[in-house]
Amino acid sequence: QVQLVESGGGLVQAGGSLRLSCAASGRAFSTYGWFRQALGKEREFVAAVSRSGGNTLYADSVKGRFTISRDSAKNTVYLQMNSLKPEDTAVYYCAARMGSVVTGSRVAYDSWGQGTQVTVSS
Repeated sequence: QVQLVESGGGLVQAGGSLRLSCAASGRAFSTYGWFRQALGKEREFVAAVSRSGGNTLYADSVKGRFTISRDSAKNTVYLQMNSLKPEDTAVYYCAARMGSVVTGSRVAYDSWGQGTQVTVSS
């Protein structure tokens, strides 16, 4: 059974940091991504990483503040979030796909986690 389990969300003040984790089981995925969905808005792309970890892609809104990485031995993907802003408040979802292309297209991802809430207070 394929499972993606996110953890690490919480409440943080603006300017603070959080690290999200996504533990995968049941399948050897090639590409992982993080997406987020704020209340009343569409789910949007945040970051993605290749199998080797050497190829990454970021949304413009998080470039320079967020870093995606993966530990293949642990089947875990991380999202380090620094300099958080109130507009980063959302439910963050981990996603995975079998294809090797690192993409920000939501429909390209095969499996999704349940999400973890990140709230940034001003």
